[in-house]
Amino acid sequence: MRLVNIAYVEDGDVLARPLLNPNGKVLLQAGVKLTRNYIDKLINMGFDTMFIEDDTFQDVEIYSAVSAKTREIAYASLEKLSSNLNESHHHNINLEDIKFAVQNIINDLLYSEDLLNNVIEIQGYDEYTYHHSVNTTIIALLMGIALGWHSGKLLELGMGVLMHDIGKIKISPEILNKRGPLTTEEFEEVKKHAEYGFEILRRNRDINLLSAHVALQHQERWDGSGYPRGLKGTEIHEYGRIAAIADVYEALTSKRVYRQAMQPYEAYEYVIANSDKLFEGRMIKNAFTKYITPYPTGCGVRLSNGMRGNVIKQNPAFSTRPYVRMTHEGEVRLIAPIDYNLAEHPSLMIVGIENK
Repeated sequence: MRLVNIAYVEDGDVLARPLLNPNGKVLLQAGVKLTRNYIDKLINMGFDTMFIEDDTFQDVEIYSAVSAKTREIAYASLEKLSSNLNESHHHNINLEDIKFAVQNIINDLLYSEDLLNNVIEIQGYDEYTYHHSVNTTIIALLMGIALGWHSGKLLELGMGVLMHDIGKIKISPEILNKRGPLTTEEFEEVKKHAEYGFEILRRNRDINLLSAHVALQHQERWDGSGYPRGLKGTEIHEYGRIAAIADVYEALTSKRVYRQAMQPYEAYEYVIANSDKLFEGRMIKNAFTKYITPYPTGCGVRLSNGMRGNVIKQNPAFSTRPYVRMTHEGEVRLIAPIDYNLAEHPSLMIVGIENK
């Protein structure tokens, strides 16, 4: 299978991995033969790319680090939490469903066949969903696993991150879903979600106070430029430092109705470039770069020698130098594909992403 931009998907192509709807449920299963009608509807829903079956890449396995069922459970737990918060006026909320959802994510990650594989599922517009919170939790937990944290600490981190944006329930939907730039006053209101979320969570006996601090601190920055308190360096709890990196990376790689998503390598480079500026360098070096890859398996790449093809496997020791299979030289298809382990070819560089 390989990743293809929807502009190049053709009538009769076969879907290789499921597509999810805005609630985290399977919209189209793997194996579905795509028709022009399907393709047009997916374009209207905001889908840009999808994994397509391709005989040239039939040996390429792309595992999902977290199952569709686990994602569905996580979405449902957030939806139930939001409903309970509205009904209870933010008091006496039951977090057992959240705990169960996070434990399922942890279990999936710990028993995953390949943590370097794709951790973010392809979706369309997610304006009214919990897509961001679930993906951010997965990324944060991968970082915790990279640091060797025990299950109890992972659970504390995961519960905090899954609910890190819960304070937005007190922000006007008109502001949150505004398509254009926010005014100064609107941005100041949005910034309050960190304190709102902390106030909601800290009163609940079912969540550790350190977990609640994730809601308060996920917008703090290593150099003190964040909010709400302008904390700096180790004044920010390590859960907050991890959440900050995961939150920004996920946001940059997710499509919004008002902007396109960054390519994973662009968001990856943004995080790296802000090491010891916006984000703690140690966390980036020891956790983020261990399991987050700039060129996900299946994505299309163009090399400095003019050839193009797709990533077929990750290099655990060299995340920026994956295994690739070249199928074209320029626009001309090669008689036989050529595989490269880029770690063994230092003169070859990935110079672009082309999901054709």
